[in-house]
Amino acid sequence: MIHSLFSGLTLFIITSISSMGYAGVALLMAIESACVPLPSEIIMPFSGYLVAAGRFTLLGVTLAGAFGSVMGSVLFYWIGFHAGRGVVERYGRYLLITRHDLDRADRFFARHGDGAIFFSRMMPIVRTFISLPAGIAKMDFKRFVLYTFLGSVPWCLGLGFVGEKLGENWETIGGYFHKFDTVLAIIILVGMIWYIRKHLILIKNEKYG
Repeated sequence: MIHSLFSGLTLFIITSISSMGYAGVALLMAIESACVPLPSEIIMPFSGYLVAAGRFTLLGVTLAGAFGSVMGSVLFYWIGFHAGRGVVERYGRYLLITRHDLDRADRFFARHGDGAIFFSRMMPIVRTFISLPAGIAKMDFKRFVLYTFLGSVPWCLGLGFVGEKLGENWETIGGYFHKFDTVLAIIILVGMIWYIRKHLILIKNEKYG
C-alpha cells in the first residue's frame, strides 16, 4: 500500500517529465514552489537521470527547474503583495499554510532582507513560503525574481547532478537501490504524512478570522 502510493507520485512526476520534456520539469517545479507538496527531491534527480540517458542536458534541466521555481514563487509573491497577511492567514489553511509557517518565513526575511530570497531557495520548507512575506513586504519585484532565480539554480543543479551520477552508475548501484526502494518509499511517505498531519493539527489549533 505504502509503496503503491509513493510509486503513484513518482509515476506522475516521471510521466510528466517524460512526455513534456523541459516544460514538464518547469511545470512540476512551479507547482512545488507554489506550496504544493510535490518534492523537488524527486523531480530534479529524475531529470538528472534523463541527462545521463542522453535526453536532456544538465544545463537545460537546471534552467528549466529554476525557471519553474520562479513561476510558482511569483504567484505567491503577488498573493502576498495584493492580499496581505490577513487574507493569507484566513485562507492559507486550505493550502496547509499556517501562521507558524508565515512567522518562520517572516523572521527569516526580516533577519536577512533581500538575501533571504536567495538563501531560502536552498532550505527545505522555508523556500516554499518565503515568497509570501516578500510580497507582503512589497519587496522590489525585479530583485525578487532575480534572487529567486539565482537561488534556485544551485538547488536544481545539485539535485540534477546527483540524478545524473546515479544514472551513469545505475547498472552498478541499481541492484542495491532496488533492495531498499521500499524502505526509501516508506521514509519519504512517512515524512509527507507527518508534514500534512502536523499542519492539520496547527490549523485546527489556530483561530482564523
